[in-house]
Amino acid sequence: MATATDANLTEAQRRGALAHPDVELHEEVNRDILKMLSAPGKGWWFLFFLAASGVALMFGSWGWQIYRGIGVSGLSSPVGWGAYITTFVFWVGIAHSGTLISAILFLFRAPWRQSIYRMAEAMTVFGVMTAGLFPLIHVGRVWHAYWLIPYPNARYLWPNFRSPLVWDVFAVTTYFTVSSVFFYLGMIPDMAAARDKATGFRRKLYRFISMGWRGTDRQWHHFGKAYLFLAALATPLVLSVHSVVSWDFAMSIVPGWHATVFAPYFVAGAIFSGVAMVITLAVPIRKVFGLEAYLTTKHFDAMAKLVMLTSMIVFYAYLTEFFMAWYSGEPPEKQMFWNRLFGHYWWATWIMLLCNGLVPMMLWFKRVRHSIPALFAITIFINIGMWFERFVIIVTSLSHEFAPFAWGVYRPSLTEMGIVIGSFGWFSFWFLLFIRLLPPVAIAELKEVIPPQMRRKSGGHDGHDAVPATAPAGD
Repeated sequence: MATATDANLTEAQRRGALAHPDVELHEEVNRDILKMLSAPGKGWWFLFFLAASGVALMFGSWGWQIYRGIGVSGLSSPVGWGAYITTFVFWVGIAHSGTLISAILFLFRAPWRQSIYRMAEAMTVFGVMTAGLFPLIHVGRVWHAYWLIPYPNARYLWPNFRSPLVWDVFAVTTYFTVSSVFFYLGMIPDMAAARDKATGFRRKLYRFISMGWRGTDRQWHHFGKAYLFLAALATPLVLSVHSVVSWDFAMSIVPGWHATVFAPYFVAGAIFSGVAMVITLAVPIRKVFGLEAYLTTKHFDAMAKLVMLTSMIVFYAYLTEFFMAWYSGEPPEKQMFWNRLFGHYWWATWIMLLCNGLVPMMLWFKRVRHSIPALFAITIFINIGMWFERFVIIVTSLSHEFAPFAWGVYRPSLTEMGIVIGSFGWFSFWFLLFIRLLPPVAIAELKEVIPPQMRRKSGGHDGHDAVPATAPAGD
């Protein structure tokens, strides 16, 4: 009997060592994660200043466009969609992947999820907040943007439900609501832990956010059921919502757009770009805050494998598009794809193919997957490639449609580029605030993967007193 017990403990130790080799006590988890909420250093303030400068650039450029009119952008016939809708689809893809990663990995009980899912969910919320700006920017006269919302009024006017902008309003608002609730619900136990360690205004803030959480069996039971329900709801919602975004293109009879591959192609691309963005964000956070014990090479290896899988799906979709254009025998379709490769925007297409198809192939090698600097560089290339993918889809098709007399070359203006660059500052602004106000790594779920014989309770001071090993799973 003693031998069997020792064997079980050894196996538990082995599993724990694979997940978090340097973490042994609950107190260590609280200490290491909650110290991230302390007073920021000079590095954080420097990044925050850059992000705030990007926000100022974006709103300054947008204000100039409102003052002078949409003509200051490069948008004109035949390219009515350009950098704005390109960036909108890019941020929607980034946003959709976060909750999808968290929800699917939770439903499949992936053991490496605990350290990354909070950052992925935060990325989702801030990505939707960024994407939601671009339909407003794109309409030009932003004071009329409320026309997109279906509300009853005196004249019984309703939006044109055949317009993709209306579809996007429904998609963004629905997804933002569910993602925000999912994100907030998962943070409640960790807010209780932060509440018990904080003082002053922060203590009041965390007390309000944690909603009286005490870690009782009853609270954990209801928490687990609610979290499971939202995870099950979010998974199909993400698939449907990003399919709606793809229908912005697939429902149009435009060469290169009118294809049934767009829905799965966009969903795979969202996961691809989202996981890459999670790695891009996790690497500097891991280094700056000393989280090597929580974000191990095991976690990065698992994320890199998911990037590699979705990269192959996306690259296969690229090849499928070219094959179907050739196989269709339609001259406008064939000419448009030939123009993608060798026309005015050949450079954008080859950047897309290089960054999204060839660069990720290096992840086949274990040495590359276990090299944090290499992963960081690869994911930067992927994020660049995914923006150019959306640019190629939108601009090359609109600039080279059926009639040759309507062909044109689109060149983004400085105003557009200021808004696009500023959107990254807007996203970074909120993410930097997040990592200083809320725990970016889940405390409660991290404690589940500590080997059982090493778990020690904290005497009721961290809000996780009654945490069973499977508490958040709703079991």
